[in-house]
Amino acid sequence: MAQAPEPVEFGEWPLKRLMTEVVGSGVKSAEDLTREQATDAMQRILAGEPDHTTLGAFWIANRWKHNVAAELAGYTDVITDDVVYAEPDADPVDCGANYDGKGDTAILGAAAGVVAAGAGTPVVAHSGDRVPTQKQDAYKHVLDDLGIRTEIDPEESAAMVDETGFGFYYQPAFAPHVDGLHGRRDQVGVRTFLNTVETILNPARANVHLGSFYHLAFAKKITDTFDLMASQSPDRVVMFQGMEGYDDIRPGYTKVGEWTDGEFTDYEIETPEYGMDFEYEDLEVNPDDVAGDSAQLTEEILAGDREDHFADAVALNAAFRIYARHDAETLDDGLERARESIDSGAAEAVLEDLQAF
Repeated sequence: MAQAPEPVEFGEWPLKRLMTEVVGSGVKSAEDLTREQATDAMQRILAGEPDHTTLGAFWIANRWKHNVAAELAGYTDVITDDVVYAEPDADPVDCGANYDGKGDTAILGAAAGVVAAGAGTPVVAHSGDRVPTQKQDAYKHVLDDLGIRTEIDPEESAAMVDETGFGFYYQPAFAPHVDGLHGRRDQVGVRTFLNTVETILNPARANVHLGSFYHLAFAKKITDTFDLMASQSPDRVVMFQGMEGYDDIRPGYTKVGEWTDGEFTDYEIETPEYGMDFEYEDLEVNPDDVAGDSAQLTEEILAGDREDHFADAVALNAAFRIYARHDAETLDDGLERARESIDSGAAEAVLEDLQAF
């Protein structure tokens, strides 16, 4: 006879009590959760313990309250117990763009990651498949259209990094319980804190994270979250204002936030000074096939067949990845290495290796 599973032990804070006593009283009067409360809440959510109505209300209450770093650290530390980590021998840059995707502009991160890999900077990307609420095109869909395998287990993802310089980690494979919440997230209808947490799960245990933000305060919140986490703490986090919240830097005046060994700094750049002398609208693609257009652009840029604003944008985004890992002292140096990766054929060779993997 099969042995019954051991019962899950929770703390003292079911979600309904948290709603009543902490987060559910309104935008102005709601309080932040303690680390203990956030931990208990996330353990219950992953175990499927809360009633669906209560879970939806909890997510929405957190959204109107706005999460603080201690809460995000608590949630993320619990989820990392569910993550299947696979660490490549290379120490890559971790790129966890918004999983719910893009709907207007080209997804440049795949091309940028391959260009950086061709320059000697290993890169990993991770995403799910049509994640709520936008359920738009993400890393996975561009790589699929490039003929690169995406639905692989984490060990294969790590091997992909070591063999090619670029690797993709698929959320259902490395975080199955988070993926299992897809239906509930879809039903609640708005973004939840999981949309933030999943971008920083870092399945390759990289020492460098590259991400994006709409407002600088969010970048500081993410670096504070990493600082408070018990399960991981990368040495360096580089974040910038990205297009559609993605890890593709937007043209024009752009804020950058850097966190290195516990020290946070921020500064501004003017992207025309680095070759991005065009507007947001110039990077738009067919909204009905963002992934397909992005894949075609990737192939053309890596083959050296384009010298337009898309090629400039990919080179600058690759430069950020190279710079983030300290493989270049400045963005100018990173940009030079990125352009050489394309001109020499090294980037195209990485793409061919990925397609053959």
